[in-house]
Amino acid sequence: MQELIGTGVALITPFKADGSVDYPALDRLVDFQVDNGVDYLVIMGTTGENVTLTDEEKKSVIQAIKKRNDNRLPMVIGIASNDTRVVVEQIKNTDLSDYVAILSVSPAYNKPSQEGIYQHFKAIAEATDKPIIVYNVPSRTGTYVTVNTIVRLAHDFENIVGIKEADGDMIVAMKMVQYTPPGFLVISGDDAIALPMTLAGGAGVISVIGQAIAQDFSDMIRYALNGDVAEAYELHYKISPSIDMIFEQGNPPGVKALLHQMGICEPHVRLPLVAADEDLNERMKAFLESY
Repeated sequence: MQELIGTGVALITPFKADGSVDYPALDRLVDFQVDNGVDYLVIMGTTGENVTLTDEEKKSVIQAIKKRNDNRLPMVIGIASNDTRVVVEQIKNTDLSDYVAILSVSPAYNKPSQEGIYQHFKAIAEATDKPIIVYNVPSRTGTYVTVNTIVRLAHDFENIVGIKEADGDMIVAMKMVQYTPPGFLVISGDDAIALPMTLAGGAGVISVIGQAIAQDFSDMIRYALNGDVAEAYELHYKISPSIDMIFEQGNPPGVKALLHQMGICEPHVRLPLVAADEDLNERMKAFLESY
């Protein structure tokens, strides 16, 4: 799974002022990733506001990204639900030939036990031969995928190839690196600790800020993978103020505000999210000017 080592970016879905999808902005966004060193694209994730897209919009956005990317970068698709049967059916009914892997978040709201989480991903793994990345983000789902559970899944299913670990706990991340099989990918889902996680043996990051500060962020991860620690941390401390800002008022309003300042898209989001306020936009502008 060399395609998944480095910097992946969780793409936003740009919207116009009337709430419709802004396809020219989506083209600009994809081109920006390709031109600035990003290693792979992740589509239909939380950052893409996929829960507010209709089925037709999802199909159109996926097709637009696929067309614009034109096989220039590997792609990962997000397929998830808090109903295991729905995930299995979606996987079986989706043409996965254009994707190197599926990213699937642990079920939200239901708050399953660890055995329930294991059985959920077991069902997914048995429904496809496509590589699967488990996504652990307890701040959104309400439950953890524990180290023991991910180690068990990694040993039991060859096509569960990695975890996007977004708990923000370095100790947990290091234990995942330590106890999972060789070649299993522990991918940071937290931009703030992507560098130390990579230096501790992780496989890189699926990033939000990486789609805006694309060249420097992807270079930072590349330095880390090569063991160039000083160079990596120099970029980390240069970028880190923007990471704090983009999550200050939720995701993706923050990164959309930054991308708006860069001329890539408008800052619009769909309710219940609201756009970043004027103060944050001004601070984003000041950051870019000094950057």
